[in-house]
Amino acid sequence: MKSSPFERLDTFLKQSKLSFSNLASCSSEMKFICVTLLIISGIADSRADNFDVVGPAVPLMAVSGEDVILPCSVKPSISAVNMRVEWSRLDQRGSVVHLYEDHEDRNTDQLPSYRGRTRLFKDELENGNTSLKLSRVQTSDEGIYKCFVQSESWYDDTTAAVRVEAVGSAPVITVDGFDGSGGLHLQCESKGWNPEPDLVWLDSEGVTLTSESTDTHRDDTDGFSVKHAITVYNSDTKYHCRVKLRHHMLETEIIISSKMFNSRKTLMILNSVAVVLSVIAGILIAVFFHKKIVLYQVLQNQKKSTQNEITFMRKYAAVNVTLDADSAHPRLTVSDDGKQVRFQYAQPNEENDEDEEQSFKFDIRHCVLGKFERSSKKFYFEVQMKELNDWDVGVARKSINRKGWIDLNPKNGFWTVGVRYGTRYQACGDPHVPLSLHVKPQRVGVFVNCEEGRVSFYDVESWYHIFTFTGQSFTEKLYPFFCLGFSGRNAPAVMTICNDLRILKMDCV
Repeated sequence: MKSSPFERLDTFLKQSKLSFSNLASCSSEMKFICVTLLIISGIADSRADNFDVVGPAVPLMAVSGEDVILPCSVKPSISAVNMRVEWSRLDQRGSVVHLYEDHEDRNTDQLPSYRGRTRLFKDELENGNTSLKLSRVQTSDEGIYKCFVQSESWYDDTTAAVRVEAVGSAPVITVDGFDGSGGLHLQCESKGWNPEPDLVWLDSEGVTLTSESTDTHRDDTDGFSVKHAITVYNSDTKYHCRVKLRHHMLETEIIISSKMFNSRKTLMILNSVAVVLSVIAGILIAVFFHKKIVLYQVLQNQKKSTQNEITFMRKYAAVNVTLDADSAHPRLTVSDDGKQVRFQYAQPNEENDEDEEQSFKFDIRHCVLGKFERSSKKFYFEVQMKELNDWDVGVARKSINRKGWIDLNPKNGFWTVGVRYGTRYQACGDPHVPLSLHVKPQRVGVFVNCEEGRVSFYDVESWYHIFTFTGQSFTEKLYPFFCLGFSGRNAPAVMTICNDLRILKMDCV
């Protein structure tokens, strides 16, 4: 800090073994001489510790990406090794850029953007040089810097204004299409400049063209972006977009060929065709959706009608439908209550192959018959097969052949529908009839009307009619028939006969 004259005068008196108290004992002439000498000595000593801090007189120009030196020095050229040297940004509330104190850099509170980019010339501190080197200049470094130097008894400071010059990207020209009058829109854009550059359009003769729209944007990190647009009407002409900043200039050119304008005519024709096609497409789409709506209404009506049919048919639900374990293929396991059947991998016991009981079992197809208490020539039952990929379900005569490979069709006494490989649905007629189902059936209802010679199949969950055998002649008693298809594609899936449906329950055992 700066010392007061009184402090210096008191220090001088002590060094001279005098004081203001014993000075009073001197003669008047002696007092005058002593006081005069004290004042002269104090002023001389005070001036000996004074110094000035000197900086640049004009703003400094720095180029983005390069290094710049911010000049600062102590005058007269005395050593600044033992002094405090602090560089800060005045335009950012005195934020620390670089701090030197107690013979070392102390940059704990340094602005993050300056980390690793600042240093003093420590070899020059002895000569009073407190300049700062700023490396890899950025656009954000532009501002006013203060150089503050402080000794034990004195301090001073100066400022340095830094202007950063950044050369941006080469201008990019884009074609934005034609307007209603036949003019071609051109747009030119260039980014990353500082300060703001001048962007101009020139024709092939070098005459400046007036921009119809301009857009300038500044980013603290990337600098200025400029964008200008014009409309041109002449073909086979060259146009230039030029960006200038002091002694820097970048330029891009574009040649407008007659093909561009000819393509506009073609484009107009294509647009007209596109409009016509759009109208036609709109009409077709409207017709399509109208048909969809009509079809949806028809399907909804069919669904409602099927729902009513199934509700009616459930009145004829067969009583106590179970699986006849005596007829089951040896690899099928029937549950104790006779409601479920599944495939088993274990090899069946073949010791009783000649047993009379074996003669009633299916030996090739993995099938089983059902049984129930029959009281009418109309009966209905439902079966569930959620995870089965191969199955057949329907009715069969009791006298059917159960040995060897059996072709399931009415001629052989089978009226069934089924699926192969999880996707190929068919009605097992003679020949088989492929079925197109929108949803994979999880629960199938079977209705038999012996009087009318009909066997019908329904997807109960989707309320969808699958298929109906008509005009059939039943000369024997019919029994529910179930087949698990090919074992390898079904295990360990289960086929389940659903509960008594006369009270319209939807649950399976």
